[in-house]
Amino acid sequence: MAIAASATESDLPSPPAADPTPDQLVARAEALIPALVEQQAQTEKRTFYAPEMHEEFQRAGFYRILVPRRYGGLEMGIDTFFRVSMALARGCPSTGWMFCLAAAHAIPVATLFPEPAQRELFASGEFFCPGTVVPSGTPERTAGGWVVDGTWGYCSGAPYATHFLGHTLVVREGRDEPEPMLFVVPRDRWHRLDDWGDSLGLRGSGSHSITMEGAFIPDHYTLPTHHGMVTVTEGTPGLDLHRNPMYGSGQLSFMVFESAVVAVGMARGALDAYDELMRTRTTLFPPIVGRAENTDYQGWYGQAVALVETAEAAIMGVVRQWQELGARGPENFTKETEWRIALVCREVITLCWRAVESYLFPTAGSSAARQGARIERIWRDMSTMRTHAGIAIMLAGIGNREVTRAAFGIDEQEINAS
Repeated sequence: MAIAASATESDLPSPPAADPTPDQLVARAEALIPALVEQQAQTEKRTFYAPEMHEEFQRAGFYRILVPRRYGGLEMGIDTFFRVSMALARGCPSTGWMFCLAAAHAIPVATLFPEPAQRELFASGEFFCPGTVVPSGTPERTAGGWVVDGTWGYCSGAPYATHFLGHTLVVREGRDEPEPMLFVVPRDRWHRLDDWGDSLGLRGSGSHSITMEGAFIPDHYTLPTHHGMVTVTEGTPGLDLHRNPMYGSGQLSFMVFESAVVAVGMARGALDAYDELMRTRTTLFPPIVGRAENTDYQGWYGQAVALVETAEAAIMGVVRQWQELGARGPENFTKETEWRIALVCREVITLCWRAVESYLFPTAGSSAARQGARIERIWRDMSTMRTHAGIAIMLAGIGNREVTRAAFGIDEQEINAS
């Protein structure tokens, strides 16, 4: 397949004439919460959010929040993006997951890839790009790039994707063992499989597999690394190009923000549903009073509020820390710092799960646990989220070891050698 012609400056989309403010963007997302709640069943059945909702996101500018301004994006801070994602997840966990885990990948592309690639990849001004970390596919070297066949699973956002960010393993000249290669491929070089919707939860997250057959990926759309192994301490192409520290900051830590932010949104939605039950239902045992008047329900609700408020404060706190570190220079994103931020994200997810699993779901009542009830759906969605390899394996086990090794200067190769 031919490479898209390189765009000139005059071909690039113009920046928006009048940017919305961060608060306006968040307000637009919050205004959609009632519709997202109402459409949850249809979203699960369809396996992704409605085309009409997709158009709402386009009109609102959500797909441009993290895209560099020189390519027609809004170039807003990640705090704004995550506040929008949190609001969408509050209305519909599947929608929040699908949006956040695809639109977020404007950051690694604008950070890591060279200017010629960015000019082509961001040519439309919008960027919605599923990403996976597990290498797959069969690459074959050819003039100017790679021809790739293969299938990649769990590509959240695939139905409306403009691109795909993935990994494969390649054997480079002079090397014996295969090494990871990170790549971006435009939408016209792959197709989506109809293989999503049978999971316990997140059935509407658009996490379909994508497959490529003889897809040509030019060299400037590839990097000889794995996204989780990237270091930015020496600077990045994006920082040089855009002069914005957002495009020169830690990649591992940014990657784990996504699920933590969505977890907070999910837990907020569970609190909303429980709040309604508190106002409309009575106690099950005498004295029969409104749940909001009962000391047991007051205790359960209050404990859940405390956990969710703490989780939100923690995630927005480390988001600010990430931004402040970037403003001071990329050299601040050491391996230890990246893993410390990642572990805070793990604890955010744990707090949110505890609020739902220990307090809200079991005390909401069996009628609220029926299939299709809002709390039942959130419980399923959070249960599925916790099986994500990045949460259940990387953050739960690997993260503890990595932050400790970094703190004490222990080299993994030395451990293996001994």
